[in-house]
Amino acid sequence: MFKDDLLKGKRILITGGGTGLGKAMGHRFMDLGADIAICGRREAVLKETAAEHEARFGREVATRTVDIRDAAAVEAMVDSLWAERPLDALINNAAGNFIAKYETLSPRAIDAVLGIVLHGSAYCTLSCGKRWIAEGRKGNVLSMVTTYAWTGSAYVVPSAMGKAGVLAMTRSLAAEWGPNGIRLNAIAPGPFPTEGAWSRLLPSERFVSLFETRTPLRRHGKHQELVDLAAYLMADGSGYITGEVVTIDGGEWVGNAGEFNFIQDVTDEEWAEYRSRR
Repeated sequence: MFKDDLLKGKRILITGGGTGLGKAMGHRFMDLGADIAICGRREAVLKETAAEHEARFGREVATRTVDIRDAAAVEAMVDSLWAERPLDALINNAAGNFIAKYETLSPRAIDAVLGIVLHGSAYCTLSCGKRWIAEGRKGNVLSMVTTYAWTGSAYVVPSAMGKAGVLAMTRSLAAEWGPNGIRLNAIAPGPFPTEGAWSRLLPSERFVSLFETRTPLRRHGKHQELVDLAAYLMADGSGYITGEVVTIDGGEWVGNAGEFNFIQDVTDEEWAEYRSRR
């Protein structure tokens, strides 16, 4: 779909870049010529992923072990990356989530999710943004949200709260930082299988089946489909897009939002019987 050098010359930081969609995006960005830095809490995972990328593309991957819930640690991380070479873009990908009834949650559990999803994204965005502004550089921030950032969702309430905040940050700063040449956008993925998320959120094969087939397209997303969208939003060709959230969910949220969408499960025989009564 894209030219091989689409992202050449860009340096991109990916939070949670050692696994799942973060790893997949890093691979695609390097494939298109970008240099990447990845951060996360597990050093061994980061090193393993970096080694895979470096072996494949022959370019160095910067790694930083950091808990993005710690504002001072985020600032130190970005400062050390900047000392090597300024960043051109940030991917707010790191997230935390689990299925639970809200009344069973402890304050610590709520804080754990909000700390990663909302505070971590805010700290990383602030740390990069203030440097871009001070140096007169253009910048690009892409955040991973979800469709329940605007619809809400039962059983993942802290995540919904955090993602809604990230979406509000995206739109607010797109307006505030636009005159500085800094773009902010978001992607709202639907079901994209990753080992970490699926093990936490879908505890049985029945849950997996129900989740992955509730989209009108009747399938889960392919990582290549999401990373190509992310690559486009990283590229200069999308330079007039800011403050936007792009949904890539196989029609999941619109398919489950309509009052009578459930009728898609009605059989041909039931339709025939219904018509005979009109």
